[in-house]
Amino acid sequence: MSAQQSALAQTTAQVAQRVRDAHDRHARIRVAGRSTWPGRSSAVAPDAELLDLSGLCGIVEYVPGDLTLTARAGTTIAEVEAATLTHGQWCPLLPWGGDDGTLGATFATATHGPCSASLGTPRDLAIGMEFVDGSGAVIRAGGRVVKNVAGFDLTRLMVGAWGTLGVITEVSVRLRARPAVDETWSVIVDDTDAARARLVELCRGPLSPMTVESFEGRTYVRLGGNAALVAAARAEVKNGFGGAEPCEPAVWTKIRQRDPRPRANLTASAIAGPLAQRVKKQFDPRHILNPGIMGEEYA
Repeated sequence: MSAQQSALAQTTAQVAQRVRDAHDRHARIRVAGRSTWPGRSSAVAPDAELLDLSGLCGIVEYVPGDLTLTARAGTTIAEVEAATLTHGQWCPLLPWGGDDGTLGATFATATHGPCSASLGTPRDLAIGMEFVDGSGAVIRAGGRVVKNVAGFDLTRLMVGAWGTLGVITEVSVRLRARPAVDETWSVIVDDTDAARARLVELCRGPLSPMTVESFEGRTYVRLGGNAALVAAARAEVKNGFGGAEPCEPAVWTKIRQRDPRPRANLTASAIAGPLAQRVKKQFDPRHILNPGIMGEEYA
């Protein structure tokens, strides 16, 4: 088997075997999905062997009646979007960078998107997870149904750990019903205290939009909900701000692609404290998973 083939994992068993092998050899591992954020792995030891999860893809279980979906880590956000669309549902991660990234990478980096404040962050949406720890053991945390909350919350521990505690192989997420009306308006918010105050009032009020983002000199307001709610919010937007124009949904693709990297603070000081190091030792005793991200020396 070639080096390239040996780096590509298509099953959890293959991931576990390769991690066990690396653990036994004291070899370092760089975990990657589809490598849509190449600049974000610069902190990892340069001699780390690639573990490619792009082949570990596909939806394992989708229960529309429960608003839950389970997919393998290499499944793209676009694939999840396509699967849920026909049932009038969505997984509202909408992460920065677009839909080409994988579910596993989005949760591993806790990458938010423009709608995270209103629709939920990765930690809010994760209900269960399967991962392989640094010794090669397969661990399942949480469940595939929203009501499963028993035990220590390993799921949220893995979200945002950047693959330093375990290789995420499967994620179960909670879904939402798509809003009956989903529309975006472009407005001009004057650079005045009064205009900024009106925008803050809109975002905090009963007609709050799903998100508000500034982009290329305009402010984009995304409204969602039932027809009556959106009509009232639309009137508020048009009356409160100048130059209101309706926009095509594709504008959000452009906004999300403006920064293709995770909007997360990857700083060694944030995850390299004594407690983090003790957790790291528990899950990855030989420090082989994405070494360097937690500030450890690897020279």
